[in-house]
Amino acid sequence: MNYRRFGRIGWQVSEIGYGMWGMGGWSGSDDRESLRSLQRAVDLGCNFFDTAWGYGEGHSEGLMGQLVRANPERKLYTATKMPPKNMMWPSRREYSADDCFPPDHVEEYVHKSLENAGLDSFDLIQFHTWEDGWLADDRWAKKLDGLRGQGLIQAVGISINRWEPWNGVKAVRSGLVDAVQVIYNIFDQNPEDELFPACRDMDVAVIARVPFDEGTLTGNLAKDSTWPEGDWRNSYFVPENLIPAVERADAIKPLLPADMSMAEMALRFILKNETVSTIIPGMRKLAHVEANIACSDAGPLADDLQEKLIPFRWDRQPTTWSQ
Repeated sequence: MNYRRFGRIGWQVSEIGYGMWGMGGWSGSDDRESLRSLQRAVDLGCNFFDTAWGYGEGHSEGLMGQLVRANPERKLYTATKMPPKNMMWPSRREYSADDCFPPDHVEEYVHKSLENAGLDSFDLIQFHTWEDGWLADDRWAKKLDGLRGQGLIQAVGISINRWEPWNGVKAVRSGLVDAVQVIYNIFDQNPEDELFPACRDMDVAVIARVPFDEGTLTGNLAKDSTWPEGDWRNSYFVPENLIPAVERADAIKPLLPADMSMAEMALRFILKNETVSTIIPGMRKLAHVEANIACSDAGPLADDLQEKLIPFRWDRQPTTWSQ
């Protein structure tokens, strides 16, 4: 495992981190399997773990806490996210800071998440939804400064809405946030336009999420893929999304080297960008943990393959199904 500096905070974090959404409530999740996979990741050098209250209403946070307690001799960086008060994902322009993150709600959910995890503090607390317009109301910033002063949190971040990397640039340049979490992958390259330059200028850490485009960039989905009732992916992969996403992923396959999987190519594409501090693929199985973490040792893609993938950029706009 290779490590990267986490922005101005200066932490040395594994460049392949761990996204814990899937084990919080997706169909097929099993706590015993999840904990085995988490521990394997630690054993292979992973030290950055990202969860949220919204992942099973604290269930995933509980698994994170178990992992930390099982590894007292290792520094594991813990990141979680506060849900918006109105419990609406994603946010919309008309939602105010008071609708989503009034100060009392911020404090309440920091304490709730700490209780779920059984931890005394989190390294990183993040807003699970974000609007740059909320910068006009500084009460949330003052509240988080107070919680940081109490030692309950060490750093503050935002999780940017799907396909809206522009809606976080002002927050980065305000100096009020230490990290941004954003969708970045072979399809979603648009954070490179404005967000990444701002992060470099302000020395803000970048957490790259959804490296596999929710699965299409693994090459394993088909135009008729379905999931069990209640699984979030059924509402996301509506035909108008699934079909073109699979077609675009299939168009990439001829570029795949004989000794490389689609998932490996997707992760190593992201590793090429030095602005990224860590990537957080979702991993619930041991085989996925081992394969994904091995990408760090393999390193970024060769320049010629990277260049061939850049034209697969796909600029999308949020819509009713793009939670």
